[in-house]
Amino acid sequence: MQIHLGFAMTFECPRPVPMIFNLNVHYTRVSDLHAPDNLIFDPPVPVHGYRDGFGNWCTRIVAPAGKITVSADAVVEDSGLPDLIVPDARQIPVPQLPEETLVFLLGSRYCDTDRLSQTAWDLFGDGPTGWARVQAVCDYVHSHITFDYQQADSTRTALDAFNQRVGVCRDFTHLAVAFCRALNIPARYCNGYVGDIGVPPSADPMDFSAWFEVFLGGHWYTFDARNNTPRIGRVLIARGRDAADIALSNSFGPAWLRDFRVWTDEMHTVA
Repeated sequence: MQIHLGFAMTFECPRPVPMIFNLNVHYTRVSDLHAPDNLIFDPPVPVHGYRDGFGNWCTRIVAPAGKITVSADAVVEDSGLPDLIVPDARQIPVPQLPEETLVFLLGSRYCDTDRLSQTAWDLFGDGPTGWARVQAVCDYVHSHITFDYQQADSTRTALDAFNQRVGVCRDFTHLAVAFCRALNIPARYCNGYVGDIGVPPSADPMDFSAWFEVFLGGHWYTFDARNNTPRIGRVLIARGRDAADIALSNSFGPAWLRDFRVWTDEMHTVA
C-alpha cells in the first residue's frame, strides 16, 4: 500500500532561538519514500543536519523572531502487513545479550526502572518469559492506564504513570519499557506515524505515536501498549531510550507551539 503522511508545526519565538528537530522518517524506511521527506521551513532559514547517537536524523536551525512553520509531506510504500507476532521468541539471558542492547536495560529520564523493579517482579516474575512476558506487560499497562489527551504531562515518568493511571501514548510506552527493562528484557522507545489504517477511525485528533521494541531471540520486535493490537502502516521516525532522547523538537529559548497537525492516510487508487 501507499501511505500519505506528514505534519505542520508552527512556533512563535519572541527572539531568535536555536532549535533541534527530530522529524524525518527513520533511515530504515528511507528507501520506501517516493521522494525525500525534506523539512520545509517558512520563512526559510539555514539548515544543518546530523545523526544523533542512536542514528536518528536531526535538523538544527536558529528560528527567527516571530512565527516559523516546519512541515513535511511524503508518500511511503508499506507492506500493508500488521506488526509481527512471534510467540516463540525467547528471552536471552543478560550475559548472552549483544553489547549494543545493554543500554536498553538501563534506567533513563522517564523510565525509572529502579523505582519499579520490585513491582515488575511482583506482577510478572512468576509468569512466562520471552514473548508471553512482554505481552503480559502490554496487557497490564493497556488496562492500567486510561488514555486522555487532556491529561498529557511532559514531566510524567513511568512511575508517575503507574501511580496516576492516566496518560497518553508516551506514558503507556514509558511504563511498559520500564517494566521490560526491570525484567531484564532490552526495550527501546520509538515514535512515528500510526494512522487509522485497518481499524475504525478514532475520534481523537491525529498525532505522532509512541510504541516500543524489545530484543527477543536475537531480533527487535514491535509492541504497542496503548493500542495493544498489531497495527498496519506503522512508520518509524526515531528510536532512543525514552522520549527525552527523541523529542520532536528541542528549543534553547522560548518557542511556543501555536499550531500542530499530523496526517497519515492510506492512498486509494481509482481503477
